[in-house]
Amino acid sequence: MHRLRALVVRVFALLHPRGADADFAAELESHIAMHTEDGIRAGLTPEEARRRALVELGGAEQVRQAFRDRRTLPWIESLVQDLRYGVRGLRRNLGFTLTVVLTLALGIGAATAMLTVIDHVLLRPLPFRDAGRFVVMNEHGAEGRVLLGVPWLDLQQWMAQSRSFSQFAFYKAMSGRNFMEEDGGTMQIEGELVSSNLFSMLGVSPTLGRNFISETMGFGPSENANMAILSDEAWKEAYGADPAILGKSIRINKKSYVVVGVMPPGFEMPFDSSHPQVWTTITLGSEDRKRQYDSPNYSVIARLRSGVDIETAQAEMSTIQRRIASEYTDPRFRHLRSDAGVIPYADSLVAADIKKALLALLAAAGVLWLIAAVNATNLLLARGAARQREIGMRGALGATRLRVVQQFLVEGLVLSGAATLLGTGLALGAVRLIRSVKPLHLDLDLSAHVNQTILAMLCALTLITALVSSAWPALLAARAPIEPALKQDGPHSGSGRGQHRVRSVMVAAEVALSLMLLVACGLLLRTVYELRHVSLGYRTDHILVAHLAIPSYQYSGENMVVDLYQPLLDRVRHLRGVGAAGFMSEVPLGQSFNIMLTLYMNGRSSTATMKVASPEIEKIFGFKMAVGRFFNDKDTAASEPVVVVNEAFARLHSPNPHDPNSIVGQTFMNLRKNAPARIIGVIDDEGQMKVGDPAQPEVEICLPQLSPDSSMYGPATIAMDLAVRTERAPASMIPDLRSILRQANPEFAHATFDTMNQVVEDSFGSQRLAAHILEIFGASALLLSIAGLYGLLAWVVTQRTREMGIRIALGAQRRNLLWLVMRQAGGMLLVGMAVGLGLAWLTARFVRTYLYGVSAHDGWTMALAAAMLCASGLLAAYIPARRAARVDPIVALRAE
Repeated sequence: MHRLRALVVRVFALLHPRGADADFAAELESHIAMHTEDGIRAGLTPEEARRRALVELGGAEQVRQAFRDRRTLPWIESLVQDLRYGVRGLRRNLGFTLTVVLTLALGIGAATAMLTVIDHVLLRPLPFRDAGRFVVMNEHGAEGRVLLGVPWLDLQQWMAQSRSFSQFAFYKAMSGRNFMEEDGGTMQIEGELVSSNLFSMLGVSPTLGRNFISETMGFGPSENANMAILSDEAWKEAYGADPAILGKSIRINKKSYVVVGVMPPGFEMPFDSSHPQVWTTITLGSEDRKRQYDSPNYSVIARLRSGVDIETAQAEMSTIQRRIASEYTDPRFRHLRSDAGVIPYADSLVAADIKKALLALLAAAGVLWLIAAVNATNLLLARGAARQREIGMRGALGATRLRVVQQFLVEGLVLSGAATLLGTGLALGAVRLIRSVKPLHLDLDLSAHVNQTILAMLCALTLITALVSSAWPALLAARAPIEPALKQDGPHSGSGRGQHRVRSVMVAAEVALSLMLLVACGLLLRTVYELRHVSLGYRTDHILVAHLAIPSYQYSGENMVVDLYQPLLDRVRHLRGVGAAGFMSEVPLGQSFNIMLTLYMNGRSSTATMKVASPEIEKIFGFKMAVGRFFNDKDTAASEPVVVVNEAFARLHSPNPHDPNSIVGQTFMNLRKNAPARIIGVIDDEGQMKVGDPAQPEVEICLPQLSPDSSMYGPATIAMDLAVRTERAPASMIPDLRSILRQANPEFAHATFDTMNQVVEDSFGSQRLAAHILEIFGASALLLSIAGLYGLLAWVVTQRTREMGIRIALGAQRRNLLWLVMRQAGGMLLVGMAVGLGLAWLTARFVRTYLYGVSAHDGWTMALAAAMLCASGLLAAYIPARRAARVDPIVALRAE
């Protein structure tokens, strides 16, 4: 209690120093007066008596300081004093302060932006209880190809035989595009079918209402039949956050459900959905009793038992799955489902290539931050050299080296704090920019906000920046001898060859790191250039694409091909400026909808992309046929089912490996009952999902041949792209097309439009995103390194003004002085570029996976980046060099 009271008194005295000092001054003066009176009574004069009283007390100022030390916290008081002094000094040198703050803000802003993205994408905690124990499970073949889901009979055996897991749950998306009816229209949603125990296993409960009733999965009636739980987003958007929503009936795809709960804000399962989510329970049907091609497949999530690791669970599941696979009578399925995989749930949320891209960009942001810190260190070294006389004076008056170091560190902390505030604003703006321009397939939900983790990272980054940029200048300033500093002739005296050499090395380091970033940026820009010049195998000019979300439930019992698609095409073809129009389930390089088929033909199994296309598509895109023909008007629902495959499919499944074209005429997959489809043509391989990637097997089905009794009718008609070849500007067609679409179905009014050129541009994916970000990083690094070189040479010219005046007075030519400064700049540039090229060569492997059409060690790119950096550096050096050549010797000598 006594110590606490003393601490409170000290803090009060620190906060109210004037009152405490006034009281003590009065008390001290009374003691001096009493001792003075005693001296006068002893026969001394008043002056002598007061002098002796002061001597006996040990000096009034020393007593006051001792009192302050006892009544306050000296180290806090000294910090406050240094803070006030530093702020005043930085305010007087506003140009220097702004330069350092802006320099550090670039580095801190880049690092903060990437840390924000990394935190949200890779480090975000899952909103589940014991999230680290959740895993996802799948089946795959010996070659490692992962299948899209697990059939119920296999899952049932997993639950019965495994001992590594305490709980299993599973889910799948509702088939097709899903719409929830609301007042005044419909809203597209992500409909999810889940097992009744999924949310309780995850440890998540609705904020309004209740969870589904957990029950043993079986084929009988379910207690959760026709019950639904809304996401917070769906509740707010569709029903205005109506608190009376519980118990109300809603309609999804014309089917009625009763709302029993609303999930917490931000909850998504699966993560990163593109529309508001609604969950209903899975009802097992007769298809789940079999292991067939068309049996439903489910995504499986499980909770590991306490003390069980991933490796143990993986070994157990591999053993179980081998026993299950042996029960398959069809050798194709036995091969495709011969093993099982166990993956941490958190690892399944972000693709491996996205992780690598983000970590590479984080490393680039770290390099930019390091360049900024080195530049700030250079500036602080120059300021420390200019303050040598001030520091010497403070040392002569009793300041310790520790106090000088503290002063510099406090000033560095002030600069770093201001830079952090500015850099955070830049970072949030950059995150919003990344979010707005990211490619469609790079499905990242980047929320531009600062949470506790980011705040902690910012504080750590601020302290580290202050230490990195200020520690060296502080130590050099504190170790400088006092006497030479006091003997200097003026404030612009030199600081010694040691400091100059250190600053030169740091500028060379900036140049090296900048060149490394520029080379990486150049390689990615070359990649984007090469991708834009890849031969796609089809035309992209003057093509407008409308992405339609088809409310297929509205056409239940109808033939969508006859009742919707064909009349719509007829109306579009009659628009002015339309050269051709056709439907395709997904245009090449599109990212809106993807149908995958698992095929077994001529003894080989594969996964192929399935697309539906109308005959006009060939005219629109100008596909080239390797052999055979494309669809035509004679291919109807009444004619023989036909398909077209690409060359990748033909090479894999042709009966004659030496003649892929021999696949024409082969039959496979029943499009109608007992009516296998015949292959009538092989189309040239074209870009499918991403430009530059190898072509994958693809099967195209003729749209007019589909009818409700076709096996592919359901998957093929729930999404469609309308492609139009125009004879006028594509943008001018959008209002007319939107009007026709709205008349066909009011839901089509929300269709999105792209030109085919934009679709191709979006397909460049992470290369384009990384190139754009590295453009910013590289330009910032180049600017900082040039500023560092210019600042050093300008400072050198200022410090050597007298020397240059003497040289000119003794007959030196001005071009010699120009050459002197330029030679110094050239030396730093050459050293920096040599080191930078070596770093670029060593780090090129980190960007190798994102390159196309260019080597990771491309000599032209490295040479061009080095030449650009060298030219920029020499241009920056020319300005102070010209200033040195124009020194007036008389003015320079008089100034000293």
